[in-house]
Amino acid sequence: MAHNWNLDQVVSQLRMVRTAWRDSQRGNSERGDRELPSPEALRDIITHLRGALFPMRLGPADLRRETEDYYVGHTLDAVLNALWRQVRLELRYTARQQNDATEHEIDARAVDLVRQFAAALPDVRSMLDTDVLAAYAGDPAARSVDEVLLCYPGMLAIVHHRLAHVLYQLGVPMLARLVAEQAHSATGIDIHPGATIGRGFFIDHGTGVVIGETAIIGERVRLYQAVTLGAKSFPADAEGNLHKGQPRHPIVEDDVVIYAGATILGRITIGAGSTIGGNVWLTRSVPSGSHVTQAQSLQERLPPASGE
Repeated sequence: MAHNWNLDQVVSQLRMVRTAWRDSQRGNSERGDRELPSPEALRDIITHLRGALFPMRLGPADLRRETEDYYVGHTLDAVLNALWRQVRLELRYTARQQNDATEHEIDARAVDLVRQFAAALPDVRSMLDTDVLAAYAGDPAARSVDEVLLCYPGMLAIVHHRLAHVLYQLGVPMLARLVAEQAHSATGIDIHPGATIGRGFFIDHGTGVVIGETAIIGERVRLYQAVTLGAKSFPADAEGNLHKGQPRHPIVEDDVVIYAGATILGRITIGAGSTIGGNVWLTRSVPSGSHVTQAQSLQERLPPASGE
């Protein structure tokens, strides 16, 4: 039995809403084709990039060592062409808003950007190797480096972040954010692609970790679940519009350990070799070698006793 859903009216009203939105967005009129990068295409690209970076672990099940280079080359050729199409979509989107580039200039810039991305992949793999080793060394439950790479959600989040950070630095922040959010959805670990993270990074367990856009993390840093490296405040202009891109997240120096549930806010510095205990709330810098506990953090927030 066919039902009447009044679709003509619904379709017409949806068109009116879309038209009102587009009219309100200056310089953002649609041309009738795909306007924005595709999350589905990015998911496929990152899956194949992970295989190209770790072919014998994350590549096809029937891959053999003698055909490894062929697989990597063939995969990268397909992936980089697919990435070029997504980069071009974001560059076109940006150019429509700013009206500052021709189609030929956009295409040429997309080619150059993807070449730079490809050239960064060996260093990305090298950094990821240090991350895998850090997880294996830092977790007594890890039985092998292969287990870390295949099973640990923190490792998946770091792989995505290393790739997303390159895209972010190259000037395609929407693509970078899409890559980061895929890992966020899968793991519960939210790392903004703008965050700068050194080698040997380890996130243990990981669920609920949040790392903000302007955070800077040194080498051999270890975080546990539910750690937040966030902003303390959000400066705005006279009209109430937030200032974008201002440094507002913590700097964590080398060899720092931050335990579960710690919240560290603002542009403060956690000195090298420090240990931040579980559930600590911290809004001040601490020197190198510090050991901050929840009791110390709570005392800092309590009002002074009567007569003090």
